[in-house]
Amino acid sequence: MRTIWIVAGASFKESVRDRVPYTMVVFAVLMIAASYLLSELTAGQDLKIVKDLGLAAMSTFGLVIAVFIGIGLVSKEVERKSVFGLLTKPVSRTQFILGKYLGLVTTLAVNLTVMTLAYYAVLFYMDVIATAGMRASWAAPALDPRQLVAIVLIMGQLAMVTAVALLFSTFSSPLLSALLTSGLWVAGHFNGDLRQFEQVVDQPAVAWIARALYYLLPNLAPFNVRAEVVYGLPVSASHVGFTLLYALSYSSALLVAAVAIFRRRDFK
Repeated sequence: MRTIWIVAGASFKESVRDRVPYTMVVFAVLMIAASYLLSELTAGQDLKIVKDLGLAAMSTFGLVIAVFIGIGLVSKEVERKSVFGLLTKPVSRTQFILGKYLGLVTTLAVNLTVMTLAYYAVLFYMDVIATAGMRASWAAPALDPRQLVAIVLIMGQLAMVTAVALLFSTFSSPLLSALLTSGLWVAGHFNGDLRQFEQVVDQPAVAWIARALYYLLPNLAPFNVRAEVVYGLPVSASHVGFTLLYALSYSSALLVAAVAIFRRRDFK
């Protein structure tokens, strides 16, 4: 376990030196601040706009970080041939993959924390300058702690996307990995429609394939609770718990597959 954390620490430091996380975090912070300016143009909907755009910015820019760094976790080491030196040390291929994954997840967690602080700073400012009448019109308080539930689920979704990107990076080029990861991310948000596909078509074979894809592809829809949070609707603890458990299970399965593929690769 210690070796895995050493690799994770090295991956985290390498990601920190990369300009992509900093650039994405800056853009996300600017988006969150800009959402406040945009909300001034819409009377009565200002807080809802800030919350919705702020959470969307965290999800989107976190995705960009996960994809563009995740696809290079393995392929970059192979291209630079630094993987040869690493694997000659007392580091197994399993420890290498798991360490890389934990390093990027740590990077995402740190970046998401920075974006969360900026998000709550904007909401705190809005809460300070708001009148009693404005607060009465809000569906939920500006500093509603339930928003952290949406952010935790965003982190769970990004952890899954990172595992997907890492899996593709073990056997394909960075460009193909980026396309495949982005495609699965899009498909994952519409995965629920596949479950009802048998009610649309009369072909049992097609319906069976759709049901198989439903269980095979990542289901990302449950991670999106922005609407509930923005409008002050409750999000059950069971939903959060089962969704995070699904993220853990799916990510673990992807990591097992990534390790199996990487262990079979010949670097001669």
